[in-house]
Amino acid sequence: MNVNVERSEATRSALLGAARKLFTDPGYAEVSTEQIVRDAGVTRGALYHHFKDKQDLFRAVFEELEEEMAARIATAALSETDPWRQQQLATGAFLDNCLDPAVQRIALTDAPSVLGLAAWREIEERYGLALVQAAVQNLMDQDLIEQQPVEPLAHLLLGAFTEAGLLIARSEDRKAARAEVGEGVERLMQGLRRNSAGT
Repeated sequence: MNVNVERSEATRSALLGAARKLFTDPGYAEVSTEQIVRDAGVTRGALYHHFKDKQDLFRAVFEELEEEMAARIATAALSETDPWRQQQLATGAFLDNCLDPAVQRIALTDAPSVLGLAAWREIEERYGLALVQAAVQNLMDQDLIEQQPVEPLAHLLLGAFTEAGLLIARSEDRKAARAEVGEGVERLMQGLRRNSAGT
């Protein structure tokens, strides 16, 4: 039984790995399931054993990518103990992630159209919104930003961060865009900071 479970997990991992590469380049619309299974070294039957269709596979790749991004952002934030520095590092880690071609193509460009806006937002909110809400609550708890309803502010900030990521992804000079967007986001966050916090 353990051998079968391991074999099944290896097959699923191979499909996810091959699909991530192909969904990054040339992109979802240009990739056939035949190409995915060929690159993964598995059968079509194996693909449909694990996933309903190509869209279901894309969703799994997207969720895996979002989970990895959330982990990197949390790790960056937890490398510091100062709450304000934590949010700066978390924001920086998110923007750095947006330089990754897989994030640009899969998470920022194709996911809304492939999955539909509602499904895309549901996944984005499960990972991104949860992190933003936790950060906002922490800053309020430390009296670094004014007390207010957390959820509306978190949604507004998530929207700003998503737009920042899209700007980076669609820019011809992505590194320059990352630097400019980073400065803009820092000014935005400083605008929320209480004067008593010593800005």
